[in-house]
Amino acid sequence: MHIPTLKYQSQSVAKLYFIAAMALFAGQIIFGITLGLQYVVGDLFFPYVPFNVARMVHTNLLIVWLLFGFMGAAYYMVPEESETELHSVLLAKVLFWVFLTAGALTIVGYLTVPYAKLAELTGNDLLQTMGREFLEQPLPTKVGIVVVALGFLYNISMTVLKGRKTAISLVLLMGLWGLALMFLFSFVNPHNLVRDKMYWWFVVHLWVEGVWELILGSLLAYVLVKTTGVDREVIDKWLYVIIAFALMTGILGTGHHFYFIGLPGYWHWIGSIFSALEPVPFFMMTVFAFNMVQRRRRDHPNQAAVLWAVGTAVLGFLGAGLWGFIHTLSAVNYYTHGSQITAAHGHLAFYGAYVLVVITLISYAMPTLRGRIANSPRAQAAEMWSFWIMSIGMAVMVLALTGAGILQVWLQRIPETNAMGFMATQDQLSIFYWVRVGGGVVFLLGQLLFFYSFFIGGDPVTEEGRAGTPGRTALGTA
Repeated sequence: MHIPTLKYQSQSVAKLYFIAAMALFAGQIIFGITLGLQYVVGDLFFPYVPFNVARMVHTNLLIVWLLFGFMGAAYYMVPEESETELHSVLLAKVLFWVFLTAGALTIVGYLTVPYAKLAELTGNDLLQTMGREFLEQPLPTKVGIVVVALGFLYNISMTVLKGRKTAISLVLLMGLWGLALMFLFSFVNPHNLVRDKMYWWFVVHLWVEGVWELILGSLLAYVLVKTTGVDREVIDKWLYVIIAFALMTGILGTGHHFYFIGLPGYWHWIGSIFSALEPVPFFMMTVFAFNMVQRRRRDHPNQAAVLWAVGTAVLGFLGAGLWGFIHTLSAVNYYTHGSQITAAHGHLAFYGAYVLVVITLISYAMPTLRGRIANSPRAQAAEMWSFWIMSIGMAVMVLALTGAGILQVWLQRIPETNAMGFMATQDQLSIFYWVRVGGGVVFLLGQLLFFYSFFIGGDPVTEEGRAGTPGRTALGTA
């Protein structure tokens, strides 16, 4: 029986956000490969794209495209969860173009104007907010982000208030409001360096290890509800337990950034203990995803989305949980802080937890936005291959960075006498950096295959699948 793919017409606004997110994602990876090459070919593109500028573009594109992804996911999910049309489609479209324009102009500014001059031109003397890692955006851009976030939250909140309230939509709303509120600390830039770093971590850590985890949990729960047919009550209970552990460990786990910035020594204990517990909610998420897929009551036609969902849980645990744990204790972090081990953890954690969950939503939602339940089997096969290629590319990068970090600590950090200098150490790591570039190229190929999968022909699935057999998973379908 043919069924409509969109229950509410206003869900279609999500398509704009998903397309923009994927385009910016491609830009982020291209600049990431550029950075990897600049590690081994130091004057590459100099003076046109110096390393510090390429790094700003790489990290800022990551943040912006994930925000586009989160917003698109919310615009797609909330009407269906609330059983009502979006409060204002016009507002969602206007905010999209405002956000995209502001983001594009900011990137152009980074690439064409020296950063000090950019700060002077954009009013940094009035309110000093620039110059901090990940928060390099000029003052007008930060104000624009706040305006867009408030308009977006108003739109989503009004939709939830006038419709059905579900655990998934309420957890998503809590995460999105937390994201916006934590960003306000980016406007606080005290002269005291200790307070400055505290407030900086209130944004960066409480985003990625706090409220973003609520968004991650709600997105994953939504896709599993739709693709497995497991009772919503079961999934809701898992979601509540996961977010409770995520908030408890994530908030106090902020202490692992306070070890050596001038705060009291008790943060060594608090940071170490609660950071060591941070893998728990990610492990629970892995068990949750596998459990729901194993217990599913139907085979949903979009098996690619199921693969992305399970991959999110597994790689999120490995990146945010395991790779975070290996250097989170204060006695270990004393040697590893700021080394390539940190870079390895950051890359795998962002990919596993947030990149993959946004792609999961796009994989599930985009076919329905194009009038089908799922893409053709050929397109889904290509999409599944893209998951494995991207994940293998990321694994190569992470293992290379981990090896580089271990050697860096051994040569530069541990010796009390005759420790090797920073640049001499970097020369010893060049083989790892070349391998990292290779992994980045493989990742880009997987990303391009993912984009291409949406253009592959074949008969799309336009009808709901038959009842499935419990015990099968999507992991082997590629």
